[in-house]
Amino acid sequence: MKSRRTLLIRTGHGSAGAASVPGLPEAEPARPPMPLDPPDLPPAPVAEPVPLVEPVAVAESASVAAPVRTGPVVPPPPTEPPIVPAPSYPETSSTTGTAPAFQSLFVDAPSLNWAGPGDSWSDAWAVQHQPPSQLQPQPQALAAAAPVPAVGVGVGVGVDPTELPLTAQDIALIRDSLALVEPVADRATAHFYALLFLQHPEVRPLFPAAMDVQRDRLFRALLAAARGAEDPVALRTRLSELGRGHRRYGTLTGHYAPVGECLVQALARYAGGRWDAATELAWRRAYRLISTIMIEAAEEAARTSPPWWQGEVVRHEQRTRDVAVLTVRPDQAYPFRAGQYCSLETPWWPRVWRHYSFASAPRPDGLLVFHVKAVQAGWVSNALVRRAAPGDVLRLGPAAGGMTVDHASGPDLLCLGGGTGIAPIRALVEEAAEHGASGRSVEVFYGARSAAELYDLDGLRELAGRLPWLTVRPVLSGTGPAGGALTGELPEVVGRFGPWDGREAVLSGPPAMVRRGVGVLLRAGLPAERIRHDLVGELAAG
Repeated sequence: MKSRRTLLIRTGHGSAGAASVPGLPEAEPARPPMPLDPPDLPPAPVAEPVPLVEPVAVAESASVAAPVRTGPVVPPPPTEPPIVPAPSYPETSSTTGTAPAFQSLFVDAPSLNWAGPGDSWSDAWAVQHQPPSQLQPQPQALAAAAPVPAVGVGVGVGVDPTELPLTAQDIALIRDSLALVEPVADRATAHFYALLFLQHPEVRPLFPAAMDVQRDRLFRALLAAARGAEDPVALRTRLSELGRGHRRYGTLTGHYAPVGECLVQALARYAGGRWDAATELAWRRAYRLISTIMIEAAEEAARTSPPWWQGEVVRHEQRTRDVAVLTVRPDQAYPFRAGQYCSLETPWWPRVWRHYSFASAPRPDGLLVFHVKAVQAGWVSNALVRRAAPGDVLRLGPAAGGMTVDHASGPDLLCLGGGTGIAPIRALVEEAAEHGASGRSVEVFYGARSAAELYDLDGLRELAGRLPWLTVRPVLSGTGPAGGALTGELPEVVGRFGPWDGREAVLSGPPAMVRRGVGVLLRAGLPAERIRHDLVGELAAG
């Protein structure tokens, strides 16, 4: 009998400086940076809290200058790894049987990191751009903006036709209209956001000040979800993760109705002759399904976890000119698995999030490790590599991704890591070591252009020296001395070894490397049914 096979892939790797509400973590546009200080506000009757981290201006270039501190804004970094308190939410009340209300343990988080209704940035924007009646929108007011359902054929009086299940005809109508909208998706997206911000300006503070990277994320995520409506299991899994992730933006249940109404209006404008009452009803049904799944997931997560975690940088190591390793202390216990990733927001770019993989397995001291590469014009990656320092406070979204390994049993592991894509692979190796590897062997191919870019090779070799089941093979694709490393493009080098059938493979790194690696492994006999991957470029829509 053939053994069951799986291949795990991470593309568009966030730890290389990638990306939200929805989006892509890859290259960010070169444009003048956003202003970091909100516009001048009239005197407020209540003094604002003093942030722990002082806002500082950002240089005009993509590289971010070293921080200039005007005073003792944070306590000195700890001399020993901090112990993260255990969460209080797993235990239920003996009287009610429900989990107690979540209480954050990090009460002194800097207000600069707060993004959402009520933060200084959003309030400043509201004062300049919104009438007084809309400065403090209430969820009830947003809920009142729910779309009026179209009248469906054969639906009785008093029955909301949008609450009926999607039909095969609905899915066909959605696909037909998508075929017309997708070629002009950029214009449809711009129209969607224009409608949303004009009709519901209270939601504008939930989005970044610069919308060029953000612009297509939410819209394309909605289109992708509607396209996958015929697969309810996969759709629920993806949308539940999106719903949980959207909590970090300050998204409320009442925000979903205005978004859905503006989506329908934008689709109606750009679907041309394909748009009729039946198509509109199909889209309203699809959006109700999408929003219901996301809302339910968000409300369930709210009972046991915060919408985000505050994390203090306690160590910043510059490994190469463009790569830094950050160690972060979360304000409370942060649950995750090796192979997963999370989204990060820096205090210098409010509401701009990027995805980064965890570079270590869960630790007893609760610390988190990230490998970050500064990419050209990368707002967040350059800030983390060139500006962040111990004492700075980041925001972390919940852990996500399915590139995890069952260590109780399973086949041998084959790992390909390119550049900072080695981060989740190192985490998986550490996790395997904690579980004793269960008799499996682990072979790691670690690729880069030059020997200097193999910044984590010494650490991996140290692990291999202690773990007899671990083999580490460095691979160099550029010119110059190899120093005992294999030479050539990483996927092709791996293809020269093998056979790989019966293995479980993990690929992480630049998207082009991962795509080529998948093709090489498939041709080498590793079947696709062992392929699991986190397409961070797509998941960044979450």
